[in-house]
Parts: sequence; C-alpha cells; structure tokens
Amino acid sequence: MFNLNKTIPTPKLWSKKKSQQRRSPFFFLSLFLLSLIFLFFLTFTSIPKSLFSSSSSKTTALSLQFPHCEIRISGEKFLWYAPHSGFSNQLSEFKNALLMAGILNRTLIIPPILSHHAIALGSCPKFRVQSPKEIRVSVWDHVIELITSGRKVRWRLRRRAVLCVVEKGEGEEKLERGVRKECRARNRGTVPSLRSCFCFDCACICSCRYVSIADIIDISSVLSSSHVRAVDFRVFVSSWCGLDLDLACSKEPNTQPTYLVDSLKQCGSLLSGVDGNIDRCLFAVDDDCRTTVWTYGNDEADGALDSFQPNEQLKKKKKISYVRRRRDVYKTLGPGSKADSATVLAFGTLFTAPYKGSELYIDIQKAPRDSKIQSLIKKIKFLPFVPEIISAGKQFAVQTVKAPFLCAQLRLLDGQFKNHWEATFSGLKQKLDSLSQTGSRPIHVFVMTDLPRGNWTGNYLGDLAKDSTNFKLYFMNEEDSLVMETAKKLALAGHGLRFGSSLGGIESTDTVAKLQKHCAPHILPDILLFIEETICSCGSLGFFGTAGSTIADNIEIMRKFSSCSNQREDHKMM
Repeated sequence: MFNLNKTIPTPKLWSKKKSQQRRSPFFFLSLFLLSLIFLFFLTFTSIPKSLFSSSSSKTTALSLQFPHCEIRISGEKFLWYAPHSGFSNQLSEFKNALLMAGILNRTLIIPPILSHHAIALGSCPKFRVQSPKEIRVSVWDHVIELITSGRKVRWRLRRRAVLCVVEKGEGEEKLERGVRKECRARNRGTVPSLRSCFCFDCACICSCRYVSIADIIDISSVLSSSHVRAVDFRVFVSSWCGLDLDLACSKEPNTQPTYLVDSLKQCGSLLSGVDGNIDRCLFAVDDDCRTTVWTYGNDEADGALDSFQPNEQLKKKKKISYVRRRRDVYKTLGPGSKADSATVLAFGTLFTAPYKGSELYIDIQKAPRDSKIQSLIKKIKFLPFVPEIISAGKQFAVQTVKAPFLCAQLRLLDGQFKNHWEATFSGLKQKLDSLSQTGSRPIHVFVMTDLPRGNWTGNYLGDLAKDSTNFKLYFMNEEDSLVMETAKKLALAGHGLRFGSSLGGIESTDTVAKLQKHCAPHILPDILLFIEETICSCGSLGFFGTAGSTIADNIEIMRKFSSCSNQREDHKMM
C-alpha cells in the first residue's frame, strides 16, 4: 500500500534547477509527437476501410484477406466464365470459352453442366441482363451446391420385361401407373409397401449432381491438336483455393464441415470479382453484351461502333444510354494489358448469337492472320459426345429400331414452345405425309419430346400412337437399361477429371485421385438427352425439329458432321 501521510522532504534549490536543465525542449516535443501518433492510430483503426480509395491500400488489404492470391500454380494463367441456361446454350458458351482461352493463351477451367435453367442471363437484345459480377456469383453458388449436395437417391419406374404379360382385366398402362405411383411416394419420403409385377418395379438410382461438361463432350482432339489447355473446375478449386474437396461426392448430402462451405464462399467472392480486381491475382471482365462485341484480328478500328445499338424508343422506355463497341479481345485482355498479369481472368457469360446483322457478344468467325486460331475455330464448330454416348445412340438405332427412321424432336412444355403446339404438330404432319407418299409403311419414328406419354391423348402424338398400321413409334426413358448401363460406363470413365494434369506436380495428381475415389462408379449422371440427340443424328429418313429450339440446332450440327456415319459398321459388330 501507498503511505499517503508520509512527509516528503523539500528538495534543494540547486537540485530543482539541475532537473529543469536536463529536460530540454526536445523532450516535450517528443512527448507531443508520440501522443499524436497514438491518437492517429486509434482514429485510423476506427475509420471504415471503404473510405480509403487508394488502389494500393485495397490491393494490400485483399492480399492479406485472400492469401492464395499469392499462389502461382506452375506459372499457369487461367480463364473462368459463368455458363447458364439449358445444355445447348452451355455447350455454345463452352466452345466460345475454348476459343477465348486459345486466343489469350490461358488454361480453361472446365465447368460442370448446370441444372436446366438454374441460372438465367436475361435478354441481350432488350439490354436487360444480369451484370457479369451478378452472374458469376450466381454460377459459383450453384456450382458449389452441385459439389457439396452429395449423392441424390431417386426411385424410378423400371420396365422389367419388353413383352409384358398381364392378368386378365388388368391392362399394362394400369399396372405402369400403379408402380409409378409407388416410386413417387418413395421420392417424397414415404415408404409404402412397394408394388412390383412381372412388367414393372421401382429401381433405386443414385446420382451425383456434379457432371463436368467434359464428361459428356469429347474435347480430347481439340486439346491434343491445338494449344488450348484445360483443367477440371474441382481440381482448380482444390489447388488454387487451398481446399480439400474429399467430400465432393459424399454419400450423404449436407455433411460438409462449416469451414469448407465458408472457405468456398470466400474463394467464390474473390473469383467473382465482388471485391474488385486484385493486382496479379484476378481480373474480372465487367464488359457485357450491352456495351461490347469481342472481335479478333480483323481490319476494323478497335472500339468502333457496332451496327446494332439500342433504338431511341428503348432508350426512353428503359432510360438507358448504352453504346455497343467492337473491341479486339487480344488487344484489350492480352499481352501488355493489366488483365494479362492476373492469374485468373474471369468473364461473365460467353453466350452469343446472330442478331440484326451482328453478334450479341462475340464476333470471331475467322482468324486469317492466325493459323492456329483459325484451326481452332474449325475444330470447335462440332464437338462430339464422348464415345460411350455415341455408341449407345447407335446401338438403339441398330438393335431397337432396326429400320430407317425419322426423328421427331418436339419441344412442347418449355418457355415459348408451349404456345406453339399447333405449328409444331402441323410441321411434323407435313413431314410424315411426304414420307407416306414415297416410302413403305409403317413409317418408323423416334419421338424425342418433353411431353409425358400420359399427356399424348387428344393431340397429334396420341393419334400417331394409335395408328399402328401406318406408324411405329419409338422413344426412350431414363429407366431404360441402355441408359443405365451407359451412365455406369461414363461414371467409370471419369473423362472430366482427366483434365487435371495441366497443373502439374504430385499435389494435383493426389487431388484427382481423391476426387475419383469419392465420385465412385455407383454415382450416375443424367444422360438421356444426350443419347436421344445421338439417336436423332442417326435418323436416315430425316429429322424434324422444333423451330427455334437450340436442341434441334445441335442435332442439325451433328447430322451435318455425320455423327452417326459409322452406324453400319457398328451394326456388323453387334
């Protein structure tokens, strides 16, 4: 304790004078400066970071927040983009991504196939689209959901016998409806006493929602004969984000630890450009179809006005002031640009389409001054399905149809197509009437449609099904053994995960091995659409497709490039 009553002796005058001499003015000045520094430190820590607009301060802060920005993977530079809409649109974007990666000399990050219309872009002609940042965030969230959602168990109707023998008074359709009802009940979580018969039963199907587009599309020839490099999205995320994705296809959904999900969100925020560009780490392209049409190696001036611009009525109605300019992607994002120094170049959408004499976003039809890119442009015009899918489609044509047939692709329930049944059925009727006049009967028709068979009654499809004298219809279901067996072969093949070696090193090899282990062969992808398209490419009597359908466009391309040209050889082998 302190003794507050203690008498303190009075110091001598000479000692007081001496102490005053020791405290020079510099002493008080030092105290003053230290106080200012202390006050400044307290003030600085309480000021929001957003008030400091210096790019160098922002870069330093983000580098500390995202330490993997400093990681260089074997000196590689990557290109990431945000696919969207249905599979046909995603395939179109994938082709453009391969082209952009080739032009900019970057390794393409191969995305998964997104759920049908899980992500929508909007309308470029109406200048109403998601911004590149918004769509990158949406796509990242959806992809991570595909990775972490684990295995999905579904009960589906399975036909047990081709020739269905039924009891007297109980039709085949009634039996099918009964068993299908039981399957739906199990999918809802209820567990009824399963109904089964000689004709049908419920089959348990386990499927992993994550399917790389390289699991379905064969890009081996493009990568081997050009200077394009690619890496699977899962391999890239595991390496660049520094995360262990052993649980990518876990047996149970929602079993991932919280830290994994949080780390994925943080990494996605970075790669989506939420925090802006980061020097030598990320460059997020924020130019979209409202302002930019990408070109390459042509004679026009860089930055010239595009022929398609918003009209005055649209400007006034939507209160927009966009100006579309044609910009050379190599000059803007290639060597010498700020984007070129970044490890990852992140686009938004890469979808384009012809519109009013121009292209919506990418207008690179040829590259006469660059033979390598010109060769790449030719190669990506047609990217075939992987051999397993091609073989399945040919097998159905040869072993099931066993005759020349017409393919009818009828899109009737999705978007605008549900309003055009009459025109679609009318076009198909004209095609069949023409064949009836020149060919033998019955006419074999493979029907590819989104309209369930139970809803064919009362329309043209129902009439065709009843007219067995003149027409014989064929179709395919998800439960068919050919579809199931092909899905198993694809799961075993694991084509997508083969594209991980470009990162190099033992770590990358280990990552691929772990992902292959946890995405085991019993996890089956949904491939019905792809086999159906292949079957349609084999239709020797022709093809009728729904006007405006991108699925029909893809089938036309397959037929143009003779995707089924070896059908006879396959028939001999079978």
